[in-house]
Amino acid sequence: MNQNTFSFKSILLAAALILPTMAFAAGPAMMKDGMMVDQKGMTVYTFDKDAGGKSMCNADCAKNWPPMMAPAGAKAEGKFTPIKRDDGTMQWAYDGKPLYMFMKDEKPGEMKGDGMKDVWHVVRESQK
Repeated sequence: MNQNTFSFKSILLAAALILPTMAFAAGPAMMKDGMMVDQKGMTVYTFDKDAGGKSMCNADCAKNWPPMMAPAGAKAEGKFTPIKRDDGTMQWAYDGKPLYMFMKDEKPGEMKGDGMKDVWHVVRESQK
């Protein structure tokens, strides 16, 4: 193995280790077609009853509206911040509003929960 081959392999290894973390650094969700979606393209929602950066959706509510969970040790990324839930787990919030998914959305782009009970809303580009 010559010096050039070794250097090229080193660069490929470094890229393989660095690129996944760079992709995550973009945030836990993104805007697509005017609405916020997670990394799998599933629609992201907010809940009007949440206040002060605290989730009010727990127990049975969280079964229907799973929180967008943040990993332990997550750090703020722009307007995305991790918040602590009542059970001690971490959840992502955007601009202070906790983020959720909807269990009845089965495929990317669905937004079956938008406007549900007049308190659940898709996060839209205009809110960004």
